[in-house]
Amino acid sequence: MGAAMRRIQAGNALTAFGIGFTVPFLYIYVAQVRGLGSMAATSAFVAFALGALVALPFTGRVIDRRGPVPVVLGAAVAASVGALSLGLSTGIVPILLSALALGAGQAVMQPALATMIVWCSTPATRTRSFAMQFFMQNLGLGIGGLIGGQIVDESRPGSFTLLFGIEAAMFLVLAGVILTVRMPHAPSIKDSIPKDASQAGGGRQRLLRHRAMVKLLVLGFVIFFACYGQFESGLAAFGTEAAGISPSTLGFALAANTGAIVVAQFVVLRLVEKRRRSRVIALVGLIWTVAWVIAGFSGLGHGSAMMAAAAFISTYALFGIGEAMLSPTLAPLVADLAPEGSVGQYNSAFALVKQMALALGPLGVPLGAGVPMLYIGIFVLVSLGIAGLALRLGKQLSPVQDNPSLASSRIVAQGPAAGSKVGEPVAA
Repeated sequence: MGAAMRRIQAGNALTAFGIGFTVPFLYIYVAQVRGLGSMAATSAFVAFALGALVALPFTGRVIDRRGPVPVVLGAAVAASVGALSLGLSTGIVPILLSALALGAGQAVMQPALATMIVWCSTPATRTRSFAMQFFMQNLGLGIGGLIGGQIVDESRPGSFTLLFGIEAAMFLVLAGVILTVRMPHAPSIKDSIPKDASQAGGGRQRLLRHRAMVKLLVLGFVIFFACYGQFESGLAAFGTEAAGISPSTLGFALAANTGAIVVAQFVVLRLVEKRRRSRVIALVGLIWTVAWVIAGFSGLGHGSAMMAAAAFISTYALFGIGEAMLSPTLAPLVADLAPEGSVGQYNSAFALVKQMALALGPLGVPLGAGVPMLYIGIFVLVSLGIAGLALRLGKQLSPVQDNPSLASSRIVAQGPAAGSKVGEPVAA
């Protein structure tokens, strides 16, 4: 990695570390520490999601016109203000407004940072760059949650204020780190950066006419709804209600998910970075199908409580392996599909789809708690659908879009172009 990429990755990790301090404890903070009840806590989560859904539709065009650095700086300041005010708020209205600002800031950071990674990488290095981002984010979240759990004390509201203060500080650290990043003046990949502002922002209509991107957005929605959208909602409800999983076992399951990502990320990367992206995504669908079947076994009640717990933890670990396979696949594919001047808009559209899927994820709670085997059956079919959608998407991709390692091999075979400097990317 170059200096710019190292700083971007470090900022990502520190931000994730700060977020990890507060995410597991937001419900407890609003409902119990501030004494506002479960409805207020639920409303805070809704406000958090609403902030993201309101801000993201406008983010991509700003990134493509002004560049990603000012967007990251503005988002970091907004998120910092939201986090700090959330830690100081005692009433429902200030908490909702703070959650709105925090949700908008965090959501806007995602496509802006992704665009910075695109600008500082080439097709040959992009897969590994996004894998590193995902690895650092999960490591930061895990460490932050672990340390935050040792600090919080429900009897001391000030301990929660400290957590939100640390999160606010980490956002400002991100802003400081990004200010030191020198973005490349030349495009990292052909047509990835607009030559002037008039070329920026291809428009939503062009995106909607892009059949491969539309299929990727549909596939992304299904992936995020079936996996991330169920972690702390439907699947947790299934585990506690149908499988009799204790809250502590649920905590071990979440830890197994993070552990699988951290341990498997770079092993998995070696297996997938030279293979067709569409087939990697299809394989993830099959792995998740197995995960849902194992989850169903944990709820049948045929084995001991220990077997049910082991099956449930294995489900989360398998989801983690699938996530490790997707991290170097989905985000780079979005970037490689984006035409000139629209990298930010494509990243923002994909982030918006992700937020919509996460917002709708809790719809699985009634099924997971009330009709558990129907819930499992539905998501087994959804996971098989992911495999089918991925294979169909592969038919819309060019050979290099589906397998970027082909571009590297062509460059090696042809040798550097005349007049090119050593170390500069050469178009295949």
